Amino acid sequence: MTNVKTLAAAAALTLSAGGVLAQEEPRQVLFTNVNVFNGVDDGLMENANVLVVGNLIKTVSTDTISAEGAYVVDGEGRTLMPGMIDMHSHLCLRDGMLTFRDNYDQMTAGANTAHVLLEYLDQGFTTARDAGCNVLSIAKSVNNGMFPGPRIFPSGAFLSQTGGHADTGRFNDRVGEVDPLEHVGFGYIVDGVPEVIKAARHNLRAGATQIKIMAGGGVASEFDPLHMTQFTPEEMKAAVDIAADYGTYVIAHAYHDSSVNRAIDAGVRMIEHNFLVSEETVIRMKEEGVGLDIQAVMSLQAFGNPEAITFFNADQKAKATQVNSGAAQMMKWAVKHELLMVTGGDMFGPDLGRQADNIIWFNDEIANNPYLSLKTATGNAGEVLAWSGGMSPYKEGTIGTIVEGGYADIILINGNPLEDIHTLGRNTVDFVMKDGLVYKNWLPDDAAPHFQRPGPKEGEVHLPL
Repeated sequence: MTNVKTLAAAAALTLSAGGVLAQEEPRQVLFTNVNVFNGVDDGLMENANVLVVGNLIKTVSTDTISAEGAYVVDGEGRTLMPGMIDMHSHLCLRDGMLTFRDNYDQMTAGANTAHVLLEYLDQGFTTARDAGCNVLSIAKSVNNGMFPGPRIFPSGAFLSQTGGHADTGRFNDRVGEVDPLEHVGFGYIVDGVPEVIKAARHNLRAGATQIKIMAGGGVASEFDPLHMTQFTPEEMKAAVDIAADYGTYVIAHAYHDSSVNRAIDAGVRMIEHNFLVSEETVIRMKEEGVGLDIQAVMSLQAFGNPEAITFFNADQKAKATQVNSGAAQMMKWAVKHELLMVTGGDMFGPDLGRQADNIIWFNDEIANNPYLSLKTATGNAGEVLAWSGGMSPYKEGTIGTIVEGGYADIILINGNPLEDIHTLGRNTVDFVMKDGLVYKNWLPDDAAPHFQRPGPKEGEVHLPL
């Protein structure tokens, strides 16, 4: 087999300017001496080998794999697992919606997003479902190899009613005025069924893989108290119907029983947040197959000390405290009733470097079950992403699992996260491959090829070259 030290040079010669491999035969990479968590099963496949051909996983086996000419990555007993998936990203945001509106423009938003994409890869997140923001063109650019980033499942612009959670205007706006963020496609303020239909179709036309609606009050916004229910049943159903026509689904921002149950009535398949609902609503979600997206760090840690959130005003801090009061109990009910759960950060600068903490906090504070916690960012997340159907640009393989025919989105962990969930931290993610290409490599020189510079010093942000 090919000497591993030649892989970096070979890769440099076979990468075009756009980052696309330009060789006649697909490149083969053979991972040896690894323990595999496949994203589904509750144990490790020990002393295994995994063969990647091009951008897909070809073979997963405990037997020796014959692969003439393959580049070999010796995992040295590390855990090989799927690249993690953040199911509630806001890739373009910095310091909250209102601060962002008043202090930055779209040039800064683009520069910030490019930085965020590298951060995700460095932490071992190879896929992100963006839960609202104008990153439709960013997703297209990453897919076309213009610059590095995780796979992006974009929702496009938030759909919000006037005075809803994504209404980022000012209190003295006149009817018909468009605020700066709406003007650039951050969110669409829509009232009535025709406007909802048009906005949903516009997002899907531009590449959205699912639709995001604001179904109730929120913390970071100005005009909507938490108890508020947003959108009429007819408006919600219009968004669901359009998504269904495209073969995809709707996710809803919602905190309390009224907004969550109205969304379920309309056919929404995934609730984001959910922190103030009753146990009865959790039971209904289980019975009707509605998924739950949990943001543990924001609800349990950040909202437990909202005074530390400098860009929140007094009203926002009070709303954060209210959310924190119900979050832990709701998550315990969700575990008890075995909801289909995924995790997402809902985090943006300066905390964007802590995405894995959502999995860790959910485990430590709620689940006490590393297997369940890991699945929220691997197999469970991949199952939900598949709900996008034909709207997903990723049709060659599966996502979120280490299986034959899956995408080669692979990370190597220095430890066993099924025993110690804290090994998901940035400093123990030693190797990151997305779509068959390597974006981070902290392995010893004789274990695997180096596509990047050595790892960072303590406190230094590590960006792939």
